Amino acid sequence: MRDEGTIAAVAQRVRLDVFLDVACLAKTRSQAKLLCDGGKVEVNGERAKPHRLVGPGDRIRLTLGPGRRRELVIREVRQTHVAKAEARTLYEDVTPPPDPEEQLILRAAPPPAPPKGKGRPEKRDRRLMDKLRGRR
Repeated sequence: MRDEGTIAAVAQRVRLDVFLDVACLAKTRSQAKLLCDGGKVEVNGERAKPHRLVGPGDRIRLTLGPGRRRELVIREVRQTHVAKAEARTLYEDVTPPPDPEEQLILRAAPPPAPPKGKGRPEKRDRRLMDKLRGRR
């Protein structure tokens, strides 16, 4: 038989992918699962799988992209969705300020525009192609 203290402790824990979804850190539970499977989530310094149980006091580190990291401490867990304003109270953001290297990455120029010729041709281009093919 289980001890009542153990049952209470399990009741205050929830799957990591569910917490990321409910706390609005990922748009959907599927996205949260992909983050975990991709090695972008650490719980208490260890790489975490989506089925890992988390509870109050656990420290989560998310890597969202180059130079974009977040460190969070869980205050409370929920199984069901809540309003976004209330979801932000489920965790405390303890992300340290970015160091100079990370600031350079964050200030980097936006990616260049895709090269010309990608995607659907515009009206002018279609007319030029028709002219070259002798259709007009």
